[in-house]
Amino acid sequence: MTWYKSYVKRFYASRPGWIHGTQQFHNLCSESIKPNSQILEVGAGLNNGTSQFLAERGRLDGVDIDPDVHQNDALENAWTIQGDDYPVENERYDACVSNYVLEHVADPDAHLNEIHRILKPGGCYIFRTPNLFHYVAMVSALTPHSFHKRYANRLRDLEAEAHDPYPTVYKLNTRKALHTRAINAGFKVMSLEMIESTPSYGASSRALFFAGLAYERVVMSTERLAGLRANLLGVLRKEKK
Repeated sequence: MTWYKSYVKRFYASRPGWIHGTQQFHNLCSESIKPNSQILEVGAGLNNGTSQFLAERGRLDGVDIDPDVHQNDALENAWTIQGDDYPVENERYDACVSNYVLEHVADPDAHLNEIHRILKPGGCYIFRTPNLFHYVAMVSALTPHSFHKRYANRLRDLEAEAHDPYPTVYKLNTRKALHTRAINAGFKVMSLEMIESTPSYGASSRALFFAGLAYERVVMSTERLAGLRANLLGVLRKEKK
């Protein structure tokens, strides 16, 4: 066990009622997606825990800008896309899911309109994405992509062969932006929750870990500071006709 994992176990997992951010996201998917649903994962990428989890909920397809999506064994169908035109018919899916994708979307209206098009009436879009007003996203937004490529994976202590971070634009990464654009696309906003979990960018340094830990304790202490938490978890629903 690395020091980071042992610290997460000691300072987070040992706390009564604590749930990891990924588990919170998966719980939200379970609450929103009925068993045996037809699901599209947007930005599915390579094999990963979320794809495996969603495949247990129903029939899972995936789209991604990266051809590596075709190596994702959890998907029944996989498509490489450019932009926000998905090669599927109208009203095909019961649910669409994206995990850390919205921060990369250059045209948020086109993205939400396309998700709305392919969802069945009553279908939902569940997502997790960074909050622009969190310190990690703010540093990312204020620095060039070359900086991200040089430091992001190192700060998360990822392996050398890990994929470089994709460019970020943060056009859908506040509660106000998400709410306004979702309504404009025809969705009903079911929930927009702010969460703060373990400091993933503190995996390379104990000092950074404890700085992130202190921040987490503060922003989770009161709902008045919820707007400064790391991630947005959301559910949008396409209304029935």
